[in-house]
Amino acid sequence: MLYLPNTTIIDGNPVRWGVMGSGPPLVAIHGTPFSSQVWRRIIPQLTDSRTVYYFDLIGYGLSEMQDGQDVSLAVQNGALARLFNEWGLDRPDILAHDFGSTTALRAYYLNGLRYRTLTIFDAVALAPWGSPLVQHVRKYGHAFSGMPGYMHQAMLRAYLQSAAHKPLSEEALEIYSTPWTGPVGQPAFYRQIAQMDQKYTDEIEGLYGRMDCPVTVLWGREDEWVPYEKGEILASLLSCHACLPIEGCGHLMQEDCPEAVVAAVLKTI
Repeated sequence: MLYLPNTTIIDGNPVRWGVMGSGPPLVAIHGTPFSSQVWRRIIPQLTDSRTVYYFDLIGYGLSEMQDGQDVSLAVQNGALARLFNEWGLDRPDILAHDFGSTTALRAYYLNGLRYRTLTIFDAVALAPWGSPLVQHVRKYGHAFSGMPGYMHQAMLRAYLQSAAHKPLSEEALEIYSTPWTGPVGQPAFYRQIAQMDQKYTDEIEGLYGRMDCPVTVLWGREDEWVPYEKGEILASLLSCHACLPIEGCGHLMQEDCPEAVVAAVLKTI
């Protein structure tokens, strides 16, 4: 497990974060419905060559969950900009997945953040997006947040498994599901789904173009959440290199093929 001993208050939201290693800075940004623990098998492989900063997005993981909290993509890029300032970073390397990739892109196009390199995979960046579960919860969010805990946990575990191509270990299921259970976590899970809105990618999609840093786009060939074809399109817009398909891998590359993520980052040295 990664240790997140530090807390920064961002617009009233306590955000937990940690840092490991030595060398040029790298910021790892997780996606939904996960936390910085997705990097627990990856960051230790990078600490000999990178100082790695990692954090839980507003309303995720160990970052505080509050009633009525805005945890949408609208606030996450601003939080990233605040953390850059707190950490004193200028053009770090960025490693990002899913909504973390969206956050990095929004921060680049809307907040003016700049990166030395950008490595993204299985990003939520091109319309349309949103699984059938997301669409259903957005429509009936209150009914879901109040369901019995055992029903919620069963559905949550099934949903998490659908992100991976290979069976998730009991350890992984426990790590990813625990923040979203109990009287605080369960409503927070449905709150973040209810706030998923395509308008936050629509805001930046028209701005996509070759970025002023090397961009690497990886994609799980068996991604059932965001199809591989989206990766090809995104890479053609942002990078001079084609999307790199990872065979036998679903949306959750950190579990299906963590070595591919490590290799991609090490190539940026």
